[in-house]
Amino acid sequence: AKPASEAATAPHSCPHARAATLPGPRRALVSPTRDCGGVTSSDTPALGARAPRPRSPRSSTMPAKAKGGAGKKKQKKFVIDCWQPVEDSVLDVATFEKFLRDSIKVGGKAGNLGDAVSVVSDNKSKITVQADEPFPKRYLKYLTKKYLKKQQLRDYLHVIATNRNTYEMRYFSINSEGDEDA
Repeated sequence: AKPASEAATAPHSCPHARAATLPGPRRALVSPTRDCGGVTSSDTPALGARAPRPRSPRSSTMPAKAKGGAGKKKQKKFVIDCWQPVEDSVLDVATFEKFLRDSIKVGGKAGNLGDAVSVVSDNKSKITVQADEPFPKRYLKYLTKKYLKKQQLRDYLHVIATNRNTYEMRYFSINSEGDEDA
């Protein structure tokens, strides 16, 4: 190993030798006792240069796709259960269904459901939305909350996920444990 004074003045160009000859605070960043062993710049690639990666024999051609069925898109089925507000005649399922049909965006356009999305009210209290993937469940929650706000019901109802594919509208539970005596 060469002493630090020789490494700083050596004619080869290693990063340590260059940094050791720099004036100012950069000089303190490099350890003066570190020695690169006298490797010349012709032996090492330039700083930041990468060695060429060997090509694999199959990287030049992609495998042919299997020709068969076109493959159907997966359908997701979501249910919004509104039985509590419908039972109390606070919410009308037909207007909520119409709101969803008009508000759901497909391809960036609202009301353009086509074959991608179908909105159907099952019985008198449930709405089923079937959509091609990708269709986030959270989007239905957003639209439901928007409808509740528009109908001024947001202060009384909230939307809760009861399972993986179902939302339910419920009243806020207000516990009045301390009864007032007049």
